[in-house]
Amino acid sequence: MTHFDVIIIGAGLSGIGAAWRLGQQRPGDTYTILEARDATGGTWDLFRYPGVRSDSDMFTLSYPFRPWRGPGSLATGDEIRRYIRDTADEAGITPHIRFGAQVVQADWSSESALWSVHTAKGEVLTCRFLYSCTGYYRYDQGYQPDFPGVGDFRGRFVHPQSWPDDLDHRGRRIVVIGSGATAVTLVPALAEKAAHVTMLQRSPSYIAPLPDRDAVADLARRVLPPAAASRVARGKNIVLTSFFYQLARRRPDMMRRALRKIAIGYLKDPAYVDEHFKPAYDPWDQRLCVVPNGDLYRSIAEGRVSVVTDHAEALVPEGIRLRSGRVLEADVIVSATGLRLQPLGGVDVTVDGASMRIGERVAYRGLMVSGVPNFAFCVGYSNASWTLRADLSHRYVMRLLNHMSRHGLATATPSPTVVGDQPLLDLTSGYVLRSLDQFPKQGAHDPWHMRQNYLLDALTAPFTDVTRSMTFTRRPSTSTFPSTRSVAARPSTPSMSQVPAPAPAPAPAPAPAPGPAPAPAPAPAPAPAPAHPLAPSAMLMPSDSAQPPTPPELELLPTPLNSAQPLAPSDQQVAVQPSAVAPGIAPGVAPAVAPAVAPAAPSVPSPPEGPGPGSGDGRETEVGS
Repeated sequence: MTHFDVIIIGAGLSGIGAAWRLGQQRPGDTYTILEARDATGGTWDLFRYPGVRSDSDMFTLSYPFRPWRGPGSLATGDEIRRYIRDTADEAGITPHIRFGAQVVQADWSSESALWSVHTAKGEVLTCRFLYSCTGYYRYDQGYQPDFPGVGDFRGRFVHPQSWPDDLDHRGRRIVVIGSGATAVTLVPALAEKAAHVTMLQRSPSYIAPLPDRDAVADLARRVLPPAAASRVARGKNIVLTSFFYQLARRRPDMMRRALRKIAIGYLKDPAYVDEHFKPAYDPWDQRLCVVPNGDLYRSIAEGRVSVVTDHAEALVPEGIRLRSGRVLEADVIVSATGLRLQPLGGVDVTVDGASMRIGERVAYRGLMVSGVPNFAFCVGYSNASWTLRADLSHRYVMRLLNHMSRHGLATATPSPTVVGDQPLLDLTSGYVLRSLDQFPKQGAHDPWHMRQNYLLDALTAPFTDVTRSMTFTRRPSTSTFPSTRSVAARPSTPSMSQVPAPAPAPAPAPAPAPGPAPAPAPAPAPAPAPAHPLAPSAMLMPSDSAQPPTPPELELLPTPLNSAQPLAPSDQQVAVQPSAVAPGIAPGVAPAVAPAVAPAAPSVPSPPEGPGPGSGDGRETEVGS
């Protein structure tokens, strides 16, 4: 059975970013990436329909440690795939990827403090920490409504998620069903060669035209060094995106009027805009649909595309019959009706044999799950580039692993103090609402609430307390963990397999023989501080902490992190229970943390610490993905 310190599931944008952070901050840890597909890229390798592109600017969608150098602000799917692949190759990540390894089950054992990860091919791997970077799209099938008469239609009926390589749409009449991001991307791309394209929508969506070239970035690249130019473009886009989101939520009528005015500027027909581009919901109740250079509006104005707002009643041999009775004739029908969401890539997670129903649990900081030890998942923002929050998640996981290594801890389990009564994903889009019950819930307050505000998260993330509402267990002195291959590591961050166990207490000295009382011996000199940063005597004493960190600057393009970071003074120095399940404790429930006093002290949950300078192990802040 093959063992690793960390297993990452998924080799897409998130998984490669997680591996880069792991390699930089914990070079002594062994790891592998399990990827179900035969290539890196994740979602960007899956979607191959015409015109597929990003709807987030590449200066914020790209990794902060490898800035985007392409000319365009909105990149094509091919460009993003190459960017992810080249990042993995240049960082030496690709040899760690196991392609064609679809994870189907992950079983946690409290007795061994290990995950057993099962693939569809029957392979079993073990690890101490499992990190799911699969996103939340279901790859094997998209959402497909049950249209009556599909078998009667004489043309081609396709879904964008499974775009056929042999489909030639030149000179064809095409109807695209849908009005979301996929539809508004497909329609102008298909219109370049098709005879005509009709976008059939049940209800309108908000459309936001953006230039495909960033004028500020172009200017910065001409006058500044590449790193500085990337900081300027990245910072500008982060601030503008946050500003317009906050404006939309606080002044929805103002944003609605602005988007309508933009549409009228392209189409010159207020009545047409009000019929087809005036949604009933507020901006950012659903994600805005970005169109580069207003290409959808331009295609409509040029007569190559038309929009119909109606309901599809049934497919007929010649096309689609609408509820109004009208028939849209078509040679090709594209059902861009949405996606299916799936948490954790569909992996069945168990803890000590008990199935974890993820939808019934509470998300901790939007990246861990209550009651599930040594496990994290990665999701992005709904109102900004995915990578922004993904990278914050990676860095938090690294800080948690560093904390566990420094203190000789075997497990870390979020211990819920609230009942999750809010959905994790805060959009009202149909594809989200259809799947909300499958995702963990969230509470109203930190650390059980996931904010949709990158600027606040970037400022506070380095100071969040990794021990708050967490239960830890100590690694036993006689470890039965599998050994990992020897890897040279920085002394301050040993791998999870190299952390020493607490030394046994010395045996008491024998009682002296009867006789006259000896003269008092001089007090011994204080013992020197232990040389190893993880020695038990250092772990439980607050005096070993470093000076409080200086409040970080908001880095827009940081240098790679140095993992040799001292503990901050307010880190909880706690004694913890052995990782074996104690008698009387239900399987799968980790023992509670005890205060840093004598071993006989009663066991209580670790006291929560509020965020503030010095909380946690991190130091740096970056405005990055």
